[in-house]
Amino acid sequence: MKLKHNGPSGAFVGASWLALFIGSITYSTGLWNAAMALNEKGYYFTLLLYGLFAAISLQKSVRDRIEDVPVTNLYFTLCWVSIGSALLLLSIGLWYATITQSEKGFYAMSYLLSLFAAVAVQKNVRDIALYHLSIADIGDRDLESFK
Repeated sequence: MKLKHNGPSGAFVGASWLALFIGSITYSTGLWNAAMALNEKGYYFTLLLYGLFAAISLQKSVRDRIEDVPVTNLYFTLCWVSIGSALLLLSIGLWYATITQSEKGFYAMSYLLSLFAAVAVQKNVRDIALYHLSIADIGDRDLESFK
């Protein structure tokens, strides 16, 4: 049986990419202009990169499990630990940072926007790839190998 799969709308794909760029660039611009030591800036920037990777990896492993693609429990647990660690480290860093409350809120919100958008972009990329495979005239066996 061939599954019918509708890809994501162009508006959702565009909004997801826009949110990712806005969140990441805003966070990075805030760091660039911040009056903090270079090692602090490096810490927060590394947390952004680590958080983006952790969010994408978690989304992929959750999606793999939904589509019956084998994901080891160890890797799945590491994905959850990674996203939790990234959020915890950002929270601790902002809690003890000597910046104003509004700056702390700015960094927290742009960080969370970036992570959410990264998950949406990853989902869209995978949905679009699956959609292109489903509209091509290929057999069910090839669709199963994509999972």
